[in-house]
Order: sequence, then C-alpha cells, then structure tokens
Amino acid sequence: AGWFRRLLHKRKPSSVESSLNASRSASSSPSSSSAESSISFPSTSLARSVRPSAVSMPDINASGSARWAKGYDVCICHSEMDLELVEELVSYLEGQPESFRCFLQLRDAAPGSAVVTELCNAVQNSHCWVMLITPGFLQDPWCKYQMHQALAEAPMANGRTIPVLKDVDRKDYPKELRNLYYIYMVLKENSFRQIRDTIV
Repeated sequence: AGWFRRLLHKRKPSSVESSLNASRSASSSPSSSSAESSISFPSTSLARSVRPSAVSMPDINASGSARWAKGYDVCICHSEMDLELVEELVSYLEGQPESFRCFLQLRDAAPGSAVVTELCNAVQNSHCWVMLITPGFLQDPWCKYQMHQALAEAPMANGRTIPVLKDVDRKDYPKELRNLYYIYMVLKENSFRQIRDTIV
C-alpha cells in the first residue's frame, strides 16, 4: 500500500493515464509474493510454496507502537473440541520473542460474565483474529458468532482475520471467508510459524 500511495502523490508531467494503467495492472494481479507462504487463496485448493520477499517490519515492541493500543495481539476462535491444539498454538505464540498476548476464551474470559459480552470484548480488543476452522468449528454456533463479529470489526480496526483450516474439505470452507487467503494446517510447526509471521 505504501508504494501505491507514493505513486499517487508523485507528480508526473503528462503521463497521468499511463500511471493509472500501470497501477491498474499492478493491482489486478492477486499473486503478490508477500501474501503467499504456503497460504492458499480461496479459489484454489493447492497450497502455494513461494517464499515471501524480505520486508522491513516496524518494531512492534516499541513503546510508541500501535500494538499497545489494544489488550491482545490475537484472539483465537476455536471449538472446544480443538482446545488441546489451540493451547499448543497459544503456548507457541506466547513463547516467541515478541511475547504475543493471546486471548483464549476458557483461560481469559471473566467468570460470571456473559459469553456474548466476553466474545465481543475479545474481538474488539484484539489486533488479529485466528479462526481455527475444523469440523467442530463448523458445528459450533458460538464459533460462527465470533467469526461474524471479527469480520464486522476488521475493516474498522485495521486488523487481520487469519483463517486456518484443519481436517475440513474445501467445499465446507465458510462462504463468509472465501475472499481471504487461508493457511491449510498439514504440519503443525510450519502452520504455527505462518500464523506467527502473519500476526507480526
């Protein structure tokens, strides 16, 4: 997005139309290397293996970073059937050098508070939302509710919804998420690393 802003603000003597055509052709190609790292696009069923290009990242641990504007870096939406896998993911993320702050419903929700209130607060108070889409997720109405809350929050919060598929057929992938790249979990370690990189 930064290069596009610079392109718009850069003054070209008489080639306005040529710069518009260049930006149109650049934006029409969905396969940018920074968005692909074994992350699948909804219209394809095969995982891609292109490595992302090195991009300089801001220091997310700096005191002035936007990271500290919210209580959690990531909210993890999952079925109770997948709790063991999610606890491994949370342990991995919280053990990283960035010490990600994860919201895990069974651990972090306030006792006595309404489920709906806790789910909405967690979504609003997080930068990213990981949706662990499994057969259990697809059957759990609370998971679907939280998914809809995250999708509603994301455009205003400048956040990112990260679908992670595990043991789900392509035909069962939620229609609401089909416009988003997803991570297909085959090897746990690789998928955990992709989730971490996406959050950063």
